[in-house]
Amino acid sequence: MSEELVFYTNPMSRGRIIRWMLEETGAAYRTEILDFASTMKAPAYLAINPMGKVPAITHRGVTVTEGAAICAYLADAFPAANLAPATSDPQRGVYYRWLMFGCGPLEAAVTNKSMGFEVPVERRVMAGYGCLEHTLDALEQAVAGRQYLAGDRFSAADVYVGAQIGWGMMFGSIDKRPAFQAYWAGLSERPAAKRAAEIDDALIAAAKEKADA
Repeated sequence: MSEELVFYTNPMSRGRIIRWMLEETGAAYRTEILDFASTMKAPAYLAINPMGKVPAITHRGVTVTEGAAICAYLADAFPAANLAPATSDPQRGVYYRWLMFGCGPLEAAVTNKSMGFEVPVERRVMAGYGCLEHTLDALEQAVAGRQYLAGDRFSAADVYVGAQIGWGMMFGSIDKRPAFQAYWAGLSERPAAKRAAEIDDALIAAAKEKADA
């Protein structure tokens, strides 16, 4: 069983969230950069993730896909980094709640809105997130006046949800509410967040330079 941690990504994808998470763990890892149109759809990678999507990781003979799942896995795989409340800590439930809120209601609501789809008012009861406004209202309550989502300690839930808030505000898919801005301002200053952004931004710049050559 290989102990090597391999990270499959593209610097212009949700893989940026996992890059940040990896940098927070302090673990050694190898990066495989995939192209959306070719290597991401090639048989070698489809054997790892049949969806042909990134991010994904392989570690100790296990493949993990889906951003929230990868964040949760890495938090447990590298406990010395203290990126998740202990299983005996009641805040573990809060941690799970917002981690799954990020990959459930928030992801669905923001994506659908970006695609131009809105749930008809009379059918909101059928949608897990109801509507984007209500989803963001709930999220605002969770972060208002708080530094972190689960108790008084930074966790993988902050990586996953925080990255979505920061990215969403940058691209206009999430309102720049004061509570979101304050929450993201603190997270974005973390050294691991800055390192991760610098790594991926450098990869984007290198790819552009190569394409222009």
